[in-house]
Amino acid sequence: MTNEADGERSVPRWTRSHAKRIERSDASVAPVVYPPDEEMDPDLHVWDTWFLRERDGTIAEIDGYRVVFSLTAPADLLPGTRHDVATIRYFYSRDGRNWQCGGPVFADDAPFGSRQWAGSALYDDGTVYVYYTAAGTRGEDELSYTQRIAVGAGGTVETGSDELTIAGPFDHEILLEPDGTIYERESQACGMIYTFRDPWFFEDPATGETCLLFEANTPIPDPEEDDRFEGDPSHLEFNGSVGVAVSPSGDPTEWELDEPLLEGVGTNQELERPHVVVDDGRYYLFFSSHDHTFAPGLEGVDALYGFVADSLRGEYVPVNESGLVVTNPASAPFQTYSWVVYPHREELLVSSFFNYYDLRGLSLDDVAELPPAEQQRRFGGTLAPTVRLDVSGTDTRVRDVLEHGHLPLPREELPPLLSADRGSDDDGDGDERVLSSRKGEY
Repeated sequence: MTNEADGERSVPRWTRSHAKRIERSDASVAPVVYPPDEEMDPDLHVWDTWFLRERDGTIAEIDGYRVVFSLTAPADLLPGTRHDVATIRYFYSRDGRNWQCGGPVFADDAPFGSRQWAGSALYDDGTVYVYYTAAGTRGEDELSYTQRIAVGAGGTVETGSDELTIAGPFDHEILLEPDGTIYERESQACGMIYTFRDPWFFEDPATGETCLLFEANTPIPDPEEDDRFEGDPSHLEFNGSVGVAVSPSGDPTEWELDEPLLEGVGTNQELERPHVVVDDGRYYLFFSSHDHTFAPGLEGVDALYGFVADSLRGEYVPVNESGLVVTNPASAPFQTYSWVVYPHREELLVSSFFNYYDLRGLSLDDVAELPPAEQQRRFGGTLAPTVRLDVSGTDTRVRDVLEHGHLPLPREELPPLLSADRGSDDDGDGDERVLSSRKGEY
């Protein structure tokens, strides 16, 4: 942690006191989700999705097409094993509703990692840069969890009347590895799986600074003397952070590690898929996290969390006092995950994927013990309904939802809100709100 007495920036924190305020409410709970009539691709499990974007963060539109990238795996695999074979595929659409799979983005030329985990994608002067997490080691016999931040650079986009193709070859390079001082190495990790992943390209509109955000962990050299644990150093393994690297020249393949934007030391171990949205001059830092990655004594939920500051390296404070932005109903706590926020006209939209549903009180550990057919039946594996989010200063509120996989075009006007408050049930967990073209029973 930097020292304010020496004139250096002190890294903002997500504290245990913040997290103790986490509570489902009408403002944060999204409607119950049911399966769509059509999946994004019935042959694939699809999760962790991101747009092809321009340097300024706008969604790229190429000859009327937009492109998203997703982690994918064959749909006949058990959902719990999909991360072991994750491959980045790209999908394209003209209407933001119907998505066509273009295939694996890298074909067979990705030399790093035994599989690929989430990242981001930049379209700059006709060139595609796909940032990703190289997980494991190419050719390993037993899966490992080494994580390095990599890029495939040099792709091009070709379009026709009814198709879009991303073509290589890509020049692959390992961009960043943890240094052991600012960001924890795997050998330093204590207990839970460590993190150094999820690169997200961001160019600061105020300063022009070119950055790459990522999920990481903060090394704890002396937990007995570290006040971030608030008197309980037994929470040593809960040390998540939002890291950042800077490109001094603006070159999207050259990066230097910098101090974290935010730390969750003593509070949470995984601050996943961090990204920044600038709205009305404020910088909103969003990330996803699980209920089980909160430190003992905290009752978190699977959710999108957010912090706000007046600059990229400002003094971030949690939105809604706790950081909770969007979560699932208590009756369907794992129905969506991996949220990404992006601006659309005068509001913010939130994309995620349809995760586990119809659990009837089962935990995710319980799901792993079900027969294979039941595990498959209860996993969505496609894009979830898009959430419409109202943001005002440090307050946010779930306004409404669109259909599964509806990622609106920039010029598209959205329908009027269903209602001002979307209705609520007696206990405020949002369980009466539903969105489905095919409602079933839980």
